[in-house]
Amino acid sequence: MSDAEFRPFETHLDLDRTLAQVRNTLAGAEDGELFLERRRSESLVLDDGRVKTASYDASEGFGLRAVRGEVAGYAHATEISEQSLKRMSETARLAIGEGGGVMAPPPLGTNRHLYTDADPIAGASFPVKVDTLREIDAFARALDPRVVQVTATIAASLQEVAILRPEGGLVTDVRPMTRVNVSVIVEDQGRREAGTAGGGGRVSLDGLLDPVDWQSKAREALRIALVNLEAEPAPAGVMDIVLGPGWPGILLHEAIGHGLEGDANRKGSSVFAGLMGQQIAAKGVTVLDDGTIPDRRGSITIDDEGTPSGKNVLIDDGKLVGFMQDRQNARLMGVNPTGNGRRESYAHIPMPRMTNTYMLGGETDPGDIVADLKDGIWAVGFGGGQVDTTNGKFVFSCTEAYRVKDGKVGAPVKGATLIGDGATALNGIRAIGNDMALDPGMGNCGKQGQWVPVGVGQPTVMIGGLTVGGAGN
Repeated sequence: MSDAEFRPFETHLDLDRTLAQVRNTLAGAEDGELFLERRRSESLVLDDGRVKTASYDASEGFGLRAVRGEVAGYAHATEISEQSLKRMSETARLAIGEGGGVMAPPPLGTNRHLYTDADPIAGASFPVKVDTLREIDAFARALDPRVVQVTATIAASLQEVAILRPEGGLVTDVRPMTRVNVSVIVEDQGRREAGTAGGGGRVSLDGLLDPVDWQSKAREALRIALVNLEAEPAPAGVMDIVLGPGWPGILLHEAIGHGLEGDANRKGSSVFAGLMGQQIAAKGVTVLDDGTIPDRRGSITIDDEGTPSGKNVLIDDGKLVGFMQDRQNARLMGVNPTGNGRRESYAHIPMPRMTNTYMLGGETDPGDIVADLKDGIWAVGFGGGQVDTTNGKFVFSCTEAYRVKDGKVGAPVKGATLIGDGATALNGIRAIGNDMALDPGMGNCGKQGQWVPVGVGQPTVMIGGLTVGGAGN
C-alpha cells in the first residue's frame, strides 16, 4: 500500500460515476453516505529489554449506508472498486424498501483543522524508535534498584477518510494518533507491584520521543508502583470519596456519558431518558462533550458522517440540557446533530459516541476538599470499570488511592472498587475543585463492539455515600 496521500477518486473510482451510483442507491432514503477509509498503524513494544512486538498494519476499504426511519442498511468491502460498489448498493438498498423518504439536509461545512495531517509513522525512523525504547528501559531501571521489569510502547497511526454524500458533498479528514506508554514492576521482600503511565494525542511523535517527555512518564510509572508497594488492603463500606483531577473522569465518561448518547435516550433505555430540562445533578455540575479541542485524542475535525465536531453542553449547573447525537437519532428526535456520529472503521456503521467528555471546574481549592473528607478514600487513579447504561450502575477499580481520616491523608490502599450509579453520584457531588484537567491521552471507548479513541477530564470532586468494595475494615 502506497504512503502517498489517500485519493480514492483518482486511484480507485471515478467520482462522477460513483456519485451517480450513490444517488441511485439512496433514492427514496432519508440519509446515507459513502465512507472511504485508509488506515496505517505501527506499534513497537520493548519488554524486559527485548523487542517483543514490532508490527505494521495497513488496510483500506469503504462502506455504503442507506437510512430510512429507524432502519439502516450497511454494506462494506475491502476492495475499493466500482464492482464492489455495485454489490454494496444492492445490499444497502434493502433498507429503503419502496422508498418515499425525503433526504435530510447535508452537514454544514467547516474550515477548522484541529490537528496536523503529517504522517506520524514516518516522523521518526524505526531504529530511532527502537533506540528510544531501550533508553526508556535503561532509564527506568536506573531510577530505583527495586525495578525488575520494564515495558515500553511506542504506537502511531494515521487514518484518512473521505465521505461522499448524495447531494455531491465530499469531505475529507486526515487523523494522526500517537502514544507512548511505560510500565514498571518493582519488587521488595518478595512483594511485586506495577505502575503504568503514558499518553499522547493527535500529534506527531517528535514531542513524545523527547527524553523530557518519556522520562516524566517513567518516573510517574515508578511512583505509582512504589505507592502500591506500600499499599494496605482497602476498607469496605459506604463512605465519602474524593476523586482526583484528569483521568478519574473515566468514571464520569462511563457512568454518565453513555447514558447521555442520543440512541439510548430515543429508545428510552437510558436512565436519563425523559429528563431533559430537569435537575439531574448537584448545583454547580456542568458537563460537556467537546470534540473541538486541538490535538486531543478524542477530537475530530468532522465526525464519521461529515458533521463538524462540536462543543456540546450536556449538563448545565446540574440540569440536563443536551444529548450527543448522530444524524439518524437527531432526525428521529427532532433536534440537530452534534458531530458525535462515530464509527470504528469503514466496516462499521456510525452511532452516537463521545469525544472528549469532561466536567468544568469549580471554585474550591482541591486541598480544602481533601481536608474536608472525614472518613473515606481519595482516589487519583483508575483502571477498568463496568457500567449498565439502563440504570447507570457502575463498578470501577482504583489503581492509586489513599485512606483519609479527619482530613489527613493516610496510607495508600489497594484493591479498592467504587460501586454506585451515575444518577446518585451526580446528585451526591458535594464539592468541585478549581483544578480541572484533561487526561494524558490514553482512553478508548467500547460500544456495541466498536472501539474509538476518547478523552476525559474533571476537577477534584467529592462524592458522598459511594460504596467501596475492598478487603474489609
